[in-house]
Amino acid sequence: MRTHQWRKSSYSSQGANCLYVSAPDNATIRLRESDEPETILTTTPRALGALIRSAKAGRLDHIGTA
Repeated sequence: MRTHQWRKSSYSSQGANCLYVSAPDNATIRLRESDEPETILTTTPRALGALIRSAKAGRLDHIGTA
């Protein structure tokens, strides 16, 4: 089994709810959360960039509201 070099987000606090990122190559990015480290999301740099730009622009603010 391949091990990944995980980096903790600089925005994460010292406690729980930390986001970890691993980029084993230029084509994939892996994300996991400290509360459930066995759950790993895999995406591409392009898709993650689009998500981050959408969040920064406020286009996701309505999600989860009734």
